Amino acid sequence: MFSGIVAAVGRITQLTPREVGFRLHVDAGKLDLGNVVLGDSIAHNGVCLTVVAVEGGQFMVDVSPETLSCTVGLDAPGPVNLEKALRLADVIGGHLVSGHVDGVGEVLRFDPVGDNRLLEIRAPKEIAKFIARKGSITVNGTSLTTNEVNGTDFTINLIPHTLENTTLHLLAPGSKVNLEVDLIARYCERLLGAANEA
Repeated sequence: MFSGIVAAVGRITQLTPREVGFRLHVDAGKLDLGNVVLGDSIAHNGVCLTVVAVEGGQFMVDVSPETLSCTVGLDAPGPVNLEKALRLADVIGGHLVSGHVDGVGEVLRFDPVGDNRLLEIRAPKEIAKFIARKGSITVNGTSLTTNEVNGTDFTINLIPHTLENTTLHLLAPGSKVNLEVDLIARYCERLLGAANEA
């Protein structure tokens, strides 16, 4: 589990083809790797991947074709939001995040509003029902609060701190983003569905 509070911006420096999928070589940036061991989970733009090697300030993870088919930002060198998995004693500064992407959204607007940015995203229709006004959503691994929701479209206000400490400042209309909806909304929908089937 994660909290959606990005710990560092790293960079995918190399993709090595494997028999199935790729091995990503990731420069950890400011992410402390001192306590990272093989098998640990690290979120990359909101995608939970397992550490298979650590070498100095870099680590490696394997990514499958299935993961590549339903996410963005892991198929080429470039910057990524990084977060290590939570420990039971950690403060949850954002919201509970599983690291399992529910869908890929498209940026419609990225407009300056003073020092902030108004971000508008169109979500896939199948997950839009889980997005609520003033609710939590994860965009490229970053825990954010929605402002308004209109059908499949929703808006978020990005403050300077978020823009400076994540890759979200690189977004533009047409950019694709990884979305994970609030786990509570997912479970509520499942429980209500099961009650209606009974």
